[in-house]
This record gives sequence, C-alpha cells and structure tokens, in this order.
Amino acid sequence: MERLINILKQYWTYPAGAIAGAVTGYLYWYFIGCESGTCPITASPVNSMIWGTVMGGLLFSLFKKEKKDD
Repeated sequence: MERLINILKQYWTYPAGAIAGAVTGYLYWYFIGCESGTCPITASPVNSMIWGTVMGGLLFSLFKKEKKDD
C-alpha cells in the first residue's frame, strides 16, 4: 500500500489529467456536441470522454517536473 501511495505522489499528474479530460470531454459533448451524429469524436459521449481522457493526460504530463541528476 505504501508503494502505491509513493507512485501516486510521483505520478499524480497523469490520473488528474485523465479525470479532468474525461469531465471536459463529457461537458463538450453535452453543451456543444454534434447534432447530425456524423462527427466521429463528438457524436457519442463515450468517444468524447475517451478523447478528453487521452488529451488531458497528455496535457497534464507537460507539467511534471523531471528530477535532475547532478
């Protein structure tokens, strides 16, 4: 359990970005979406949330600080 907590402390940006992206993807589908149903990403809430999860994880990973070895 302690090891899991240490891993989460070290890599917290990935799950935080994935959760924020999934929520954002759902909100994008709900408020903007695609009325015709032909848009591959925004026609379904699941597709929109998957896309948001991936993009959120990638975006938040940019903010992870790397440790420098001297």
